Amino acid sequence: MSSPEKQTPHTTYPETSAPFSIKDEPLDGHRRMKVRVIGAGYCGIYLGIRIPQRLRNVDLEIYDKNEGVGGTWWVNTYPGVACDVPAHVYQYTFNPNPDWSSFYAPGREICAYLRDTAERFGAMRFIKLSHEVMSCKWDDEIKRWILDIRRADTGEIFQDDADVLIGARGNLSNPSWPDIPGLEDFTGEVMHSAIWNRDYNFKDKRIGIIGNGSSAIQIVPNLQKVDGAQLSCFVRSKTWILNPFGDAIMEELGLDPKKLDFSPEQRQILAQDPDNFFNFRKTIAWDGNTKHEFTLRGSQMQRAAVAHLHEAMQQRLAVKPEIAEFLIPSFSIGCRRATPGPGYLEALCQSNVDFITDGIGAVTPSGVKLESGREVALDVLVCATGFQTSKAPPFPIIGRGDLTLASRFTPFPEAYLSVAVDSFPNYFMMLGPNSAIGAGSLNVILEAEGDYIVKCIRKLQKEDYATMTVKPERVRDWREFCHEYFKETVYTDECNSWYKSSGGRGDRIIGLWPGSCLHAIEALRAPRWEDFDWESRDGPGANPLRWLGNGWSVTHMKADEAQGSGQEYQGDPTWYLEPLLLDVPLEQRPEEDREFKMRPFSH
Repeated sequence: MSSPEKQTPHTTYPETSAPFSIKDEPLDGHRRMKVRVIGAGYCGIYLGIRIPQRLRNVDLEIYDKNEGVGGTWWVNTYPGVACDVPAHVYQYTFNPNPDWSSFYAPGREICAYLRDTAERFGAMRFIKLSHEVMSCKWDDEIKRWILDIRRADTGEIFQDDADVLIGARGNLSNPSWPDIPGLEDFTGEVMHSAIWNRDYNFKDKRIGIIGNGSSAIQIVPNLQKVDGAQLSCFVRSKTWILNPFGDAIMEELGLDPKKLDFSPEQRQILAQDPDNFFNFRKTIAWDGNTKHEFTLRGSQMQRAAVAHLHEAMQQRLAVKPEIAEFLIPSFSIGCRRATPGPGYLEALCQSNVDFITDGIGAVTPSGVKLESGREVALDVLVCATGFQTSKAPPFPIIGRGDLTLASRFTPFPEAYLSVAVDSFPNYFMMLGPNSAIGAGSLNVILEAEGDYIVKCIRKLQKEDYATMTVKPERVRDWREFCHEYFKETVYTDECNSWYKSSGGRGDRIIGLWPGSCLHAIEALRAPRWEDFDWESRDGPGANPLRWLGNGWSVTHMKADEAQGSGQEYQGDPTWYLEPLLLDVPLEQRPEEDREFKMRPFSH
């Protein structure tokens, strides 16, 4: 008796919604897509360069409410505004500037650098200034974002739409005013560090300054020098004031730590000697990227820094030791953003500066009344109270099911890998929640985020997807990862910091990437497509490989004469032979390849 034949399992597939037909397009074609970007600072300008460089057939517009590009560097014009990290690592990697006037470049120079970069690399073609985004709403029927835009010059509000929406505003764009009774009753001048009145004359004025964050630390030394000025600095928080960039590394660069401005001769050398300039930049970046241990609570690097800085601050405040006693923290360096603050401690020691640690009970028409009962008469009140970093943008962004981003960011903001939020299809962020960094270069992270978003747009475009939306479970996993990671870091010490949720007092770290700068750019290098839900343009049940097209590639299709490119084909039919694109391994020992010894391979 013969044994029965072995049965092969039969797999059944769901029937497609319509008979399959070949898509009569090349597989690497470029379907038309509309991309809208909000913000023309570092992030928006970067997208205005990389999207046209790497993609084709994209209708790109970048909206910014301000009259000029630069983002926070256009808005912030207070005296002393400057970069609080070395300028040579606060620039685009592809456009290094050898001509910064100071180690910590003034804000006006950074703004000019951004404008020059936007013009040099063609981003200004896509930027619409004085265009304020009023609202953004996802339409799930047409799979597009609907935007309401207000023109500042005419007040006209018009609609626009987009396949992809990118928030590139950053988290330092919405000023935070202090919640103090009577602020609106003050009869003198009131200004925020981000809304500065450049016409106001501070000479012979009684000046009140609320706060001791990065902005106040830059403002105080400048206003202290104004003729006849009397400053009252209202300070409630302890903070570490760093030695400017660390004396040792400045000496390694051949610089005098006490002279932060570059001489004409130094700038000329950097401009005319490319190798010297490259090594200068590399030394600064190397130092920043090898300080990650500093962010770990109780690490040897952290303990050594605390001991050194404690002594340094005491010495700089020796004239007024009571200030040192109040100001020097017990929490780790970095829990609250540390800043070099050139001249700040020295300014606090001057006779025309009153350092006030009592809380402000109320603002009166003529000054402030402290909780102790003391009244301080003022002519002008400066609120250096930062930005609303733990909230959604000040205009509604409405995703699927009428869910607002403000609601989704309650009780605290979160975004998968800092760039995507569930229930918000085709919506990406740059410098969103958990984007900043405690040590290393912020700019390389924003470039990595921009590159990530460009790859997402290309996948939507090439593979005929209508939408991509990060899965809720991946956002949940990211939330869990962040919360667990930060437990062993200095950022969860007891301090008030914009890195934290709930206005700086919460138990979640929402401002910083959970890892090093190099960790961030590696995590963002190759998107995990499986972490997203996808909708095909051809509808549910359609053959997901229809994007493969008609068997052609654009690289060997005849060019349209109407385009006037002068080329016979749309690409190069033998592109794979070009030296520029070849990946030639080392003979005998390919594992010694210099590129992959610098960083690991990634798909």
